[in-house]
Amino acid sequence: MGYEQEIIELRNRVQDLERQVEHLRTSRRVLMNLLEKCEREKKTTLTRLEKENKRLQTNNLRYARRLFKNNCRLVELQSKSLDELGMSNQFIVED
Repeated sequence: MGYEQEIIELRNRVQDLERQVEHLRTSRRVLMNLLEKCEREKKTTLTRLEKENKRLQTNNLRYARRLFKNNCRLVELQSKSLDELGMSNQFIVED
């Protein structure tokens, strides 16, 4: 009877170990799926951020060009105003 009991205990132990191995396989699959999902989300987020960055850079470039153009126009208008003021001062002095 001692051997039979030992064989039963060993079979039970083998069954427990097989269940644990199956649980580990399942856990591994779950973890791999989670890892793949995280990688996909990371790629999606990276792509979205790259597009957003490009859009912002384009908008910033347009804004900078518009500011520069407006600044040039302002300098031009100020220069014209000063020239006109200079001419009107000449007319006043000459009178």
